[in-house]
Amino acid sequence: MIIALAAIAGLIIGSFLNVCIHRLPRDLSVVNPPRSFCPSCQKTIAWYDNIPVLSYLLLRGRCRHCHEGISWRYPLVEALTAAAFAGAVAMLGLTPSALKLCIFSALVIVLVITDFETLILPDEFTLGGLALGLILSAFIPIRHGIAPLFISGVHKASLVDALLGAGISSGVLALLRYVYEKVRHREGLGLGDVKMVAMIGAFFGLQGILLTLMAGSVLGALAGVAYILIARRDAATYELPYGSFIGIAALAIAFLGNPLFGWYEQLGR
Repeated sequence: MIIALAAIAGLIIGSFLNVCIHRLPRDLSVVNPPRSFCPSCQKTIAWYDNIPVLSYLLLRGRCRHCHEGISWRYPLVEALTAAAFAGAVAMLGLTPSALKLCIFSALVIVLVITDFETLILPDEFTLGGLALGLILSAFIPIRHGIAPLFISGVHKASLVDALLGAGISSGVLALLRYVYEKVRHREGLGLGDVKMVAMIGAFFGLQGILLTLMAGSVLGALAGVAYILIARRDAATYELPYGSFIGIAALAIAFLGNPLFGWYEQLGR
């Protein structure tokens, strides 16, 4: 029952995340207008047409008013968020660590989709998520970090791990961005990617973010090469949504990390 309730909460949160994904990259308010509207005809969507996943299926992916197609992204985000929330509670029970994992999942899902669609990573989720990660690390410790080797106290060491994860990873990425731009005279990595990596580092600590960067870079390279070959795009001008692949890797590690590394093991219990 608790897992089912977590999934329902995920569906509701996922619906709000869709609002953020559509509006934030376009510099629109997420609270005004308060009701969702069709991007094509601008008609306000009735509550019975805004039930997560179900309404999309009943309407067969089309607006009730103008019959224009509705992006598959809407039910996907809702379903992914529901699965993430249910998975967090199934793994960790009704604990603070499960809440932390739910928050992290919601942040990353938004960033993965917005970067994939628009190559934009909103500050509201990167910098806001960075602040949340640092705050939560002081109350819900990061396990298996390096800080306990030289700092006593679980919560203090966890905060230091979060600071190291955020600072070192984003610092290295910012340096690579600067060097690439100086050598190639064009931007190779967006500043949003640097902020996103800092956010993930605040949740994961140094070990986790380094593993995420390696996995995400490999995944992005393979997917980028495959897309360039299949679509016959120019490799010199193609912009890879790097944040999307880093986010996918981070989500995989967040959930596989429990049995493999214990980062969330018994946290908050």
